Amino acid sequence: TQNGCSRVPYYACFNVGYKASRPQEKSGSDPVFQYVGQHKKPTHKVFVWGFSFTGALGIPTFVVPDSGRKKPRKYQLTPYRLETAEQISSAACGYGFTLIASPTKDVTKLWGMGLNKDSQLGFQRTQHDRHKSYDYVLEPSPVALPLVEPLQTRVVQVACGRAHSLVLTDREGVFSMGNNAYGQCGRRIVEDEVYSGSHIIHKIEGFSGRVIQVACGQDHSLFLTETGKVFACGWGADGQTGLGHHNISSSPVEVGGDLAGVEVQQISTYGDCSLAVSKDGQLYGWGNSEYRQLALVTQATQMNSPRHLPLKGCGKVVQAACGGTQVAILNDKGEVFVWGYGILGKGPKLSESSTPEMIPPTLFGRSEFNPSGVVSRIRCGLSHFAAVTDRGELFVWGKNVRGCLGIGKKDDQYFPWRVTVPGQVVDVACGVDHMVALAKSLL
Repeated sequence: TQNGCSRVPYYACFNVGYKASRPQEKSGSDPVFQYVGQHKKPTHKVFVWGFSFTGALGIPTFVVPDSGRKKPRKYQLTPYRLETAEQISSAACGYGFTLIASPTKDVTKLWGMGLNKDSQLGFQRTQHDRHKSYDYVLEPSPVALPLVEPLQTRVVQVACGRAHSLVLTDREGVFSMGNNAYGQCGRRIVEDEVYSGSHIIHKIEGFSGRVIQVACGQDHSLFLTETGKVFACGWGADGQTGLGHHNISSSPVEVGGDLAGVEVQQISTYGDCSLAVSKDGQLYGWGNSEYRQLALVTQATQMNSPRHLPLKGCGKVVQAACGGTQVAILNDKGEVFVWGYGILGKGPKLSESSTPEMIPPTLFGRSEFNPSGVVSRIRCGLSHFAAVTDRGELFVWGKNVRGCLGIGKKDDQYFPWRVTVPGQVVDVACGVDHMVALAKSLL
């Protein structure tokens, strides 16, 4: 709602056991029982939880019960296994929809589920009319990418925004689909374009090098190249594209400001604030600062060009996570710092901070019995956080919108809380009101 522009606000986005093999006794002074074969490969599992009625969890019986279940399940408050034939290596949660991808070289390597009114999951042909597409996709459905060499190309990463999606491949660049009203798909804006039932999956051109990471904000997109350059396109009224203006950009443009000449290793955005971490462990930010996300360098509510954020006492930054109103960073010692506005993870009394606050490592399981317990990955949804430790444990905190935290209840969570996921969590994706976890298990 800046500069006389209007857009759909955050809150208006929805209307809506194992078998053990026989123990083998090893020879030696003490018997050692081996329940898992020495060469057994880990099984990869996908778990989902949160709000089910958009179809974003990919479990159709939650929305339309079968004969075995009498009532629909609107909220899934704990992790639920999503059966997938392929190993899933990347997942992303948009506003009521989900993309999951496999590193396979098979033709099918990308699936979508959930809200599809803007074709953010591609054209999903209905059973009754091949010219019509489903507005809601209730189970993981293949998304056909227009690849030149489908059997040689792998999907590396997926990202989802409010109503658009990005798909990064290893050999054929970046593809976009969904709403392009602000140029967030990196193609020319067509006035009065109808996105429902659209067949358009666009290959984005215009990068100076190979793209290695993509990130979706609410209505903008960020791209990181292998040479450490950041590109942006889409809605810029809050300065979130970082291009030095507040206009819409319909094709990717290299981001300058304090990032000029800096080699970036990671980018993060989800709402209208954007962050970048440099290879030498420095943090840069731009975009919305209404919630004091960028208060270290500005009193203004918006910043349209990247600025170096001078963090004191935070060590070397290795990762950043940026939500709608809140920010988290992870340093090379596995410590997490938070600031911004909302539930930050240090109890109900801390709801706003303009400077980084460290969350005590003991809250992530570090103790004298587990001195090495460190956080290895952080993620952010619109109003909640997630952290994965080096032991594969998942911790969450923040606003529990429609049960998105997976902690078995609908209450907000003011401190990091461990989510019980069978197996070791490898990665996690956070949305507005749902989450996806990728785990591996030897059982």
